[in-house]
Amino acid sequence: MKVGVGLPSCVPGCSPDVLVDWARAAEAGPFASLGTVDRVRYGNYEPLVALSAAAAVTSRIQLATSILISPLRETTTLAKQIASLDALAGGRLVLGVAVGARRDDYDEGEHPYEERGRRLDDQLRAFREVWEDPAVGPRVDGRDRPTVLVGGSSGPAMARMAREGDGFVHAGGPPRAFARAADQARAAWADLGRPGEPQLWGMAYFALGDAADRGREYLRDYYAFTGHFAERIAEGLLDTPLAVRELVEGYADAGCDHLILFPAVADRDQIDRLADCLG
Repeated sequence: MKVGVGLPSCVPGCSPDVLVDWARAAEAGPFASLGTVDRVRYGNYEPLVALSAAAAVTSRIQLATSILISPLRETTTLAKQIASLDALAGGRLVLGVAVGARRDDYDEGEHPYEERGRRLDDQLRAFREVWEDPAVGPRVDGRDRPTVLVGGSSGPAMARMAREGDGFVHAGGPPRAFARAADQARAAWADLGRPGEPQLWGMAYFALGDAADRGREYLRDYYAFTGHFAERIAEGLLDTPLAVRELVEGYADAGCDHLILFPAVADRDQIDRLADCLG
């Protein structure tokens, strides 16, 4: 299993200097990817913009949206932006998409919350048409399109993943929750007769040392829309090296291909602490 690290781009107050230096540290460290999450109604950086900044100071590490709330955005322009970022990054982009769970993000945009599933279905088909159109570029030599991961745990979401994606991205939780979702993803993949197995990506949050309390406070705020469940998410924060290593081992045993560990605070030393945990 590969292990990546999230950019602190969704932690309010993350400075541009920390974000860029964090990307440089990830490139130099034991990480396979840099990830982003997505909100509209929140004090975060837009994920494709944040990954473009990371692309400018890296050359090896994969760049992943985990996830991008695609239905919030206009389709053709988004397809062009994705292709552009992939080209600027030399083919290192992994596009994770999902409908998102927060109605207030849709309230800020032009597209109805109730139509988000249908819009994502349409977008995934349209992306391929745009990326395959020789009149629309740019393109990466030898690469038709980015890897596409699809999130969501409902039946329609799993069918969407199996129909249009290269794999599944899980929304987080303990390894046993990931294992259940992974079984559903494999079953949906097999039901459509697709060869092989879907790529399986997971995610978790960390804040090590004396930053743990601030990390839990951030998670309670970020996931406030889930009500009482926000406290359970905060309790799942990885706050010690042992907790990090045990979760990584648990996800590997559950069949995860790629786990991204997202920071819950934007302190520059956190990525060094995480690198030390992973050895």
